[in-house]
Amino acid sequence: MRATVILALLFSTLSLACRATRGSTPPVDLPTTPDVALSTAPFATVECAYKERLDQPYVFLELTGSYALTGRSLPEVARLMHEQGLVAAGPPFALFYDDPGEVPLERLRARIGFPVEGVVQPAEPLRGDVLESATVAYALVGGAYPEVPRSYPGLLAYVKKMHWTVSGPIREIYLVEPGAVRDWSQLRCEVQVPVGMAP
Repeated sequence: MRATVILALLFSTLSLACRATRGSTPPVDLPTTPDVALSTAPFATVECAYKERLDQPYVFLELTGSYALTGRSLPEVARLMHEQGLVAAGPPFALFYDDPGEVPLERLRARIGFPVEGVVQPAEPLRGDVLESATVAYALVGGAYPEVPRSYPGLLAYVKKMHWTVSGPIREIYLVEPGAVRDWSQLRCEVQVPVGMAP
């Protein structure tokens, strides 16, 4: 029951955040033929590939604590961006810096924000940064956004198979607005893991 309430809260906040930036955020055109097959629960197989990610300026809120609460900050990011005249250049995303299996819940670090065109210096509490270009392993995941981390083991297995190491935070890009779909199975998230050569 509690999990259902958390899912509903997360989806409603994601939807509100997307609506708050509507009109200033270009629509995301998903490719007719994705370059990697869609992976869905129970994630027995996670289809992966790799690509070069270009520099991406973004604005964000820095968060500490449970990753399950990350999505609740999206409406605040959208509101602050609107107040400061900042325009989103794409869908929202989250960066997850720590492994919940190794770091205490209250010390988990994350960022939630939106890409922007060009480097900006927003007013606090928003901050600006650039996701530097990198080789990333990635997967396209379908289904409820809180279920996306269940795809991580498959993606990390691909990283290991390629003899790479994880070299940065995991990035979840929320490609589809929850309020725009009839069923959570229509949601799409791209998960990216920056990689480097294993020693």
